[in-house]
Amino acid sequence: MILQVQNITKRFSGVAALENVNLAFAKGKVTAVLGENGAGKSTLMKILSGVYPDYEGQIIYKNQSVHFANTKDAQNVGIAIIHQELNLIPYLSIQENIFLGRELTNSWGVLDKKAMLAKTSELLNTLKLSLNPETLVADLKIGQQQIIEIAKALLLDSEVIIMDEPTSAISDSEVEVLFSIINDLLNAGKSIIYISHKLDELRKIAHNYVILRDGKSIDSGELKDMTHDELIAKMVGREIKMMQRNVPDFSENNLLKVENLSLKSTQKNKDSILKDINFHLKKGEILGICGLMGAGRTELFETLFGLHPQNIEGKISINGSDCKFKKPSDAINAGLAFVTEDRKHEGLVLGMSVRENLSITTLKDLQKGFFVDEKAEVNLTADYIKTLNIKTSSQEQFVKNLSGGNQQKIVIAKWLATKPQILLLDEPTRGVDIGAKNEIYKTIVQLADEGLGIIVVSSELPEIMLLADRILVMAEGKITAEMRKEEATEDKILKAAII
Repeated sequence: MILQVQNITKRFSGVAALENVNLAFAKGKVTAVLGENGAGKSTLMKILSGVYPDYEGQIIYKNQSVHFANTKDAQNVGIAIIHQELNLIPYLSIQENIFLGRELTNSWGVLDKKAMLAKTSELLNTLKLSLNPETLVADLKIGQQQIIEIAKALLLDSEVIIMDEPTSAISDSEVEVLFSIINDLLNAGKSIIYISHKLDELRKIAHNYVILRDGKSIDSGELKDMTHDELIAKMVGREIKMMQRNVPDFSENNLLKVENLSLKSTQKNKDSILKDINFHLKKGEILGICGLMGAGRTELFETLFGLHPQNIEGKISINGSDCKFKKPSDAINAGLAFVTEDRKHEGLVLGMSVRENLSITTLKDLQKGFFVDEKAEVNLTADYIKTLNIKTSSQEQFVKNLSGGNQQKIVIAKWLATKPQILLLDEPTRGVDIGAKNEIYKTIVQLADEGLGIIVVSSELPEIMLLADRILVMAEGKITAEMRKEEATEDKILKAAII
């Protein structure tokens, strides 16, 4: 065993996030760390990587007791972490982010930019990411930013690499690249600690598993000895039955109709980002959209939501009426709601409470004279906490302290409070555990049954095939296939996504 934790306990404001955790990680193996959101996985990883220096218990690394005062201490002995929450500075370049705090200098003590650019290009090529090293991180999609985080960790010659949800925002092809890199690292004698909610993915890459539940270590062993259902039962302490939906009959009238929609690129001599998009959405229908990264899925949602008014051509109509959205508030007033892919930066105000986040979209409706009607705000929040089964100690708890699944429910709730007709969901279950994922699925189906039109973008094909009544496939800014739920297969979808 290269790394062990013994009787680790960590408290926040007197509440135990970890309690007497005992785990061991094997040298030269991939060990999967499993558990629901809030089980303590990320907290433990932050202790192992020096983010949290204050805890009870001890860490044994290479048979010696160690204590890290900061991440630099952990890196110096050979432990690096790829965080689930991206740790990048948006207005620095890719190269500057990768070498931040470990810059290369020449014999004169001057920054060796040429060497850093060359090494960055080498890392990007290894990760099959065709980008200029001098590109600003702010200009990258979230999946590309995830790969830059991986590149940062690879720059360090670490013996233990902790990967916290490394594939949560990257495409299937990029996952295969990552797995190839992990195999190379294992062949070089490295050890990987791997957190993921994607159990099928873990079957391909992990040798061992450890399970946390409610801040306690529950079980460990070889992954090949455990079935899918056994792992889930140990993670959640209860049986999970995934929901199913029978495709209902829809009305003949279109709730949303998009005709010949195109989005021009703002860069000269660049192809349009969206090209002649045509589709419709019925009341009560769940429409799924698949595609590889860069296919234009998120840009389609942004265009529908009024984020690129100067660069679009084509027609959008809701309930038969033509709509021209000059800004997102126009789309909201027309009955659209948009749950973005990046809930931390675009969906929530992390330093505000559950109540403040949930009511932020409806402050006009809650206004009483010059002030917000606090009683109405509290009642609204209580209703959605109950309806969506949001687990929080109180309405005043900061959302940054909630698990990913509960944060996502708050984003959904704040948009449902606007009483929309059409709900746009971009990667709605990214980074949430299987229990919370199933609850979100049930919420989506219930909303559709109540008459809401829902469009879901997801990189997980099983999720789309489970939820969607009809599926659109996108590639290079175009719709390349449309299929009903009963005729969709992963093979058909992938063939249409790769053109």
